[in-house]
Amino acid sequence: MSTETILHLIAAVSVTLGAAFFFAGTIGLLRLPDLFSRLHALTKADNLGLGLIMLGLILYKPDLFYAVKLVLLWVLVMVSGATGAHLIAKRALRGDGEDMQ
Repeated sequence: MSTETILHLIAAVSVTLGAAFFFAGTIGLLRLPDLFSRLHALTKADNLGLGLIMLGLILYKPDLFYAVKLVLLWVLVMVSGATGAHLIAKRALRGDGEDMQ
C-alpha cells in the first residue's frame, strides 16, 4: 500500500471515530438526568469528536494552509462551546432560568 492510501485510511478512521463521539454526546444529551451532566457530556464529546474529524480532514489533504485553517476553526469552536456551557451553567446555578423546576 502506498503512503497516500494509508493516510486516507487513517483519515477515514479518524472521521468515523469523530462521528461516533458526536453520536455519544447526543445520546448523553438525551439520556442524562440533569443539566450539568448533559452539558458535560455534550461539550466533552463534541470537542473531541470535532478534533478527530479535523484531524481526519487534515490527513486527507495534507496542506499547511488548510491545516492551519482547520485547527483555528477547531480552537474557535472549543472556546465558543466552553463559553456557552459556562454561561448556561452559571444561569442554572443562579436559578433564574425559565426551565428551572
